[in-house]
Amino acid sequence: MLSILAMSALALALAGGTVGVVQWAGIDAAADDSLRRGYQEFERRSQGTDPDTGLPFAAVEPLLVAAMRYRVPGPYESQFALVDGRPFGYSGGTRPVELEHEPAALAAIEGVPADAGVTVRDVATSVGTVRLAIIPVRVAGQPTSGTFVIARTVGAERAGLARSGLLYLGLGTLSLLVIGLVGWQVSGGLVRPLSLLRDATSHTSATDLGSRIPVTGNDDIADLTDNFNAMLDRLEESFLAQRQLLDDVGHELRTPITVIRGHLEVLDAHDPAAVAATRALLLDETDRMNRLVEDLILLARVRQPDFVRPEPAELADVTDDAFAKARALGPRCWLLEEAGDATVRIDSQRLTQAWLQLAENAVKYSEPGSTIRMGSAVADGWVRFRVRDEGPGVPPEEQDRIFERFVRLDRTSGVEGTGLGLTIVQAVARAHGGRVELASAPGAGSTFSIVVPTGTSAAGTEEP
Repeated sequence: MLSILAMSALALALAGGTVGVVQWAGIDAAADDSLRRGYQEFERRSQGTDPDTGLPFAAVEPLLVAAMRYRVPGPYESQFALVDGRPFGYSGGTRPVELEHEPAALAAIEGVPADAGVTVRDVATSVGTVRLAIIPVRVAGQPTSGTFVIARTVGAERAGLARSGLLYLGLGTLSLLVIGLVGWQVSGGLVRPLSLLRDATSHTSATDLGSRIPVTGNDDIADLTDNFNAMLDRLEESFLAQRQLLDDVGHELRTPITVIRGHLEVLDAHDPAAVAATRALLLDETDRMNRLVEDLILLARVRQPDFVRPEPAELADVTDDAFAKARALGPRCWLLEEAGDATVRIDSQRLTQAWLQLAENAVKYSEPGSTIRMGSAVADGWVRFRVRDEGPGVPPEEQDRIFERFVRLDRTSGVEGTGLGLTIVQAVARAHGGRVELASAPGAGSTFSIVVPTGTSAAGTEEP
């Protein structure tokens, strides 16, 4: 801020000084030019004729009268005539000087010899410095001598310039104050978010990613703050996903590891039947652990920007492919109710994976030979993938909870699973900017629907 003020002051000083020097020189140049034109005009008139008689001037007085009559003094100018050293005539412009009342001016005039040419001198007067063009006047054959004087009050002009300089100095000082105040406010508005940004970065760590910077305004600093907050959001989500993955792994793998360890501890290596049974059990547990780890890794990737990669796809083809794969999940009466006819922008692999997860759940919670219906449809810019079973249904109080991690409604039913299936389905739907809907009642079966926009992007859109 101080450097800005210093540069502003230097610029004002240079500009003011340059203009002042140029105008000061201009005053002198204008004065010299005006005096030069004045005495040149007098010389031409003295070589002419008397306007009253039409004859050459016969005396000094008529020449002085004609010169003063026909030459109009400019601003800051006066004309003064003397005959034999006595005042003879006077005329002045807008700011004249009365030379007969200025002893220094009279002394300068009297000091010019009668036979001298035009003499220019600066004298100090009561109105400041006056520049005089002193022209001795004589007419051949006449004893009378005269003097024609053109006076230019350059001091008054310089005083006006000095007053303008003082005004410029005052306005410049005021401008610097205004620049300082405005700059202080602006720099404060710029520096404060940067200070907050610096403080936030210094306090950010792996265990504290909750700090956010308030966003004010709509300038580049606000954009930088938005980007920084968004970066913290992504980092926090990433760390939370990692922490949750570790917690989930530690929680869910403890049981199969305990089972494996327990069976190995009591295993009789000399009993072939026991070894075979334990081997089968351990393979089953490792398969379950493998599925669990794969599901957890999948959920950990949900927050990554490339988790879903939407591309144009024919809904009918996606439906036929998913239905063909679902029929291999179990001996049920599979029925394809509807296949939507539209081109949609989705990640067909992720949605097929989620749709088959719903079909697998329908197989797990329904009786062999029962009917499972699948279908897809497009309406109002949304595409719906549904699975309907004839299983026991989901109680109303459990319909929200079943989408949480590791939640299984009836652990005594013998249905295997990690409790992550519906969580994965919901994650895929949300990654597409959609949702999962459930219509169910105890004893009446369940209908699960994945609803996503037909033109969704990886960033997702808001639900209606």
